[in-house]
Parts: sequence; structure tokens; C-alpha cells
Amino acid sequence: MPNTPNPVAVVCPLCGRPIPPAQRDAHHLVPKSKGGRSTTYLHRVCHRQIHAVLTETELARHYATVDALLAHPELQTFVAWVRTKPDDFFVSTRKSARMKKR
Repeated sequence: MPNTPNPVAVVCPLCGRPIPPAQRDAHHLVPKSKGGRSTTYLHRVCHRQIHAVLTETELARHYATVDALLAHPELQTFVAWVRTKPDDFFVSTRKSARMKKR
């Protein structure tokens, strides 16, 4: 029986961990509602955290790249924490206090 190579792992550009297929979400760097088309795969937990912290307008205007997302203080704290978790880790996400006020 021939060896079949493992498919190349998709790595989350936010946290740097491999993304299991069941935890893979496509994130529009510029939200679709703001005309975005380009996507990148993220862990579901990372994707949800982005949307819990930032509005679609903020994403479109200031955080339309992975580097810009990684520069956001709340996301930096989250990424430092989630990097220590297993690749298939998932926890429900809460909106930030600032987002709840909107």
C-alpha cells in the first residue's frame, strides 16, 4: 500500500497554530458588507474573537491585514493566551465591553 502524504496543514495567521478542518473559518479581511472579497483561513475561536472586539467599519478602515489585527492590544492579549491551547481548542467568545455599548 503506497504512503499517501498528509495534506499540508493550514496554519492560522493570527495564532500560528495548525487549524483542524472542523475549526477552519474563512475571514474576509475587509468585511463583505464593506466590499471585501479576499479571505484567509483562521481558527474559529480566533475569527470569533476578531468580531467580538472590532466592528466591521473598524475592520475595513484600520484592520484589513493580519499584521494590523496582530497590532491591536486586545487581540495581542488573546493571541498570547490562545497560542498555549491545543489546535482544536474552542471556547465561546464574549463581546468586549466596548462592543456591548454599541
